[in-house]
Amino acid sequence: MKILFVCTGNTCRSPMAEGLFRKIVFDKKIDNIECSSAGLFAMTGDEVSVNSVKACERFGVDISSHRARRITSYILDETDKFVCMTKEHASSLSLYVPIEKVIVLGDGIPDPYGANLETYMMCANSIRTALSEQLREIISEA
Repeated sequence: MKILFVCTGNTCRSPMAEGLFRKIVFDKKIDNIECSSAGLFAMTGDEVSVNSVKACERFGVDISSHRARRITSYILDETDKFVCMTKEHASSLSLYVPIEKVIVLGDGIPDPYGANLETYMMCANSIRTALSEQLREIISEA
């Protein structure tokens, strides 16, 4: 199963979600899951934000090598489940993929872009909590 975490620029929320999810799946010894992330308006090649890296490091996750990428038709075609950071992201994706393949993480994850490390830490914690709570929904077949 291929899971894609989706946000706007793919430099903050979705890379954190990807990294934190990889750790959860690894720790729970869940096989046959691939995950990645992309942004609806990403500038392909942009580096992940420094505060995203620092926030994930506190949870034992290294996302420092992540580079942003924009969602393409190829990515849409190869993905089984889309985990969006907001309802707006989900609404945008539902124009291109079946709505059954799209979910929103938690009640939506606010964008920490440009904020201080504390805000990024709160964001990472919200992502981690929502991932744990929605694990079954995320890994269920689309």
